[in-house]
Amino acid sequence: MSMTGTVLLTGSLDQTGRWLAVHLAEQGWDVTCVGLSRAEWNLEGYRNLSFRSADLTEQVEASEVVSTENPDAVVHWTARPSPERHAGMRVFENNVISVYNVLTAAGRAGARVAWASSESAFGFPLADKPSLPEYLPLDEEHPLRPEDPYGTSKVVGEEIGAMVARRHGVPVASIRASWIQFPGEYDCLDARNDLATGAGNFWSYVDIRDVATATEDAITADFGGHQPFLVSAEDNYLDSPIEDVLSEFFGEVPDSCRITGSDSALSTEKARSMLGWEPAYSWRDSEDDDVSIFA
Repeated sequence: MSMTGTVLLTGSLDQTGRWLAVHLAEQGWDVTCVGLSRAEWNLEGYRNLSFRSADLTEQVEASEVVSTENPDAVVHWTARPSPERHAGMRVFENNVISVYNVLTAAGRAGARVAWASSESAFGFPLADKPSLPEYLPLDEEHPLRPEDPYGTSKVVGEEIGAMVARRHGVPVASIRASWIQFPGEYDCLDARNDLATGAGNFWSYVDIRDVATATEDAITADFGGHQPFLVSAEDNYLDSPIEDVLSEFFGEVPDSCRITGSDSALSTEKARSMLGWEPAYSWRDSEDDDVSIFA
């Protein structure tokens, strides 16, 4: 289903949110960006971008901004990203409260929802000890077993999304993006010599431009209820057969491994079949891209 309309975007102050804002605006959406402070962007050429200030951990403010804007869709990308840089309690509290406030307000407004869940919901990326999943490639049916406040907040957020979908009858997409990379800034390639850095997501990654298209597809596709979607590049960033890397790092290759060559350990089949989305970018042709968005 192809459409554009009005979208309320949270989290637009950070790099990922900025890319989402620009992508949606360029596709013809009227985008209202919401955050604690106004982003000081050069808006020349983006007349369909506007800003509102709100503390989304305050239910009254979140409800007011959503009801006032009455958007066709809500993209919720606000989160404290890591318990390694923030107190665990703050990570969990901020993420869960803001998801609850924004998604319930979106449900009451009848808005379609896409929000930033994470591959960390599986529990592998931030676990104290690296471990293998029950099968590879990972898909949306694999059990979620986080040991950390960030991953746990994403699991709770997905349950909130499911509740909102049931109660209000709106479609809710939980985007489980892999390690997000930016054109010309592929940090994952700097980690190639340290297998431990990427072991938690089995050396998967995704380009921000693919995250943007997946997010737009999630607010336009024809599906019902709550649905999680893995979003990843087609390949791993090591340029090595995954069987060799698993054997080197973990000392074994699971019998259930169904990955060949340098394919990603994250399956995107569900996003392909339900959203019509496909990843378009790989480190092979994007690590040196010079793609600018407004300052």
